[in-house]
Amino acid sequence: MDASTIAKPHDRLAAYLEADLEGVNDLIRDRMASEHAPRIPEVTRHLVEAGGKRLRPMLTLASAHLCGYPGPYHVHLAATVEFIHTATLLHDDVVDESAQRRGRPTANLLWDNKSSVLVGDYLFARSFQLMTETGNIAVLRILSDAAATIAEGEVLQMTAAQDLATDEAIYLQVVRGKTAALFSAAMEVGGVIAGQDDATTRALFDYGDALGIAFQIVDDLLDYQGQSSATGKNVGDDFRERKLTLPVIKAVEKAGAEERAFWSRTIEKGQQEDGDLDHALALLHKHDALEQTKQDAIAWAEKAKASLGTLPAHDLRDMLIDLADYVVERIN
Repeated sequence: MDASTIAKPHDRLAAYLEADLEGVNDLIRDRMASEHAPRIPEVTRHLVEAGGKRLRPMLTLASAHLCGYPGPYHVHLAATVEFIHTATLLHDDVVDESAQRRGRPTANLLWDNKSSVLVGDYLFARSFQLMTETGNIAVLRILSDAAATIAEGEVLQMTAAQDLATDEAIYLQVVRGKTAALFSAAMEVGGVIAGQDDATTRALFDYGDALGIAFQIVDDLLDYQGQSSATGKNVGDDFRERKLTLPVIKAVEKAGAEERAFWSRTIEKGQQEDGDLDHALALLHKHDALEQTKQDAIAWAEKAKASLGTLPAHDLRDMLIDLADYVVERIN
């Protein structure tokens, strides 16, 4: 398949990395098997084969190729990254009491919360087994640090998400934990397994970090202005789940006493009534919060692109730059 003729950058990446991705998928299928607990592959298959873009494992593969790595352990690392991601999704859906992901019923809805939590634990364990097979202690440190940061970000979000005192700095800390940590680790381990110097692995880390932040900001923005057919979520889910995301944080910063009382009632106390979502949207528009959030996402995408400037010219570098643009194009 000629990657240059494909429109979307993540599809071009997938075409370029096609053989490696097949290896990743084979490894995932092999390692999510369980001789003693058939529930494990049932639950995992539902999520792994739900049509996700495999964006995070593609970042690892792309990073390794960009750094001239001949293999084979980039495939193990990409599968590790996907297992960590899938485990966090299973746990997230239980915590958020979600009913839909990628337009399909969530595993906790189809089975139960216990299955989702325990299968998530199994996938975390599998990810650590895969990491150790590389025999690279630096890789193990980066990915285990990322797993801890993700868990920390989720716990921080539980307390910060319904507290009007949460500001943009705390929001960024949550986003770095729950989303950007795995993007940056996925990029960094590709350079580390290829034996690159600190400056190169730092550039790869910085790209993943900024891309992950842009990605999450766009996700939070689309919750208020996306189409559920495109996002797989219902518009206003974050509001209904009382999540204080960046658009709301920006509106709260400019709120007068009456508006603040509205946000306190709906987000902090969870006393939501018919018409509250429409009123929330009106306040977001009044304070230009959606446009400002969009500008923040674009700025992070620009940071991601700039971080690749020190790396040598390569088709994959161009695709990663295009990917950063595409992440924010989803807003338009």
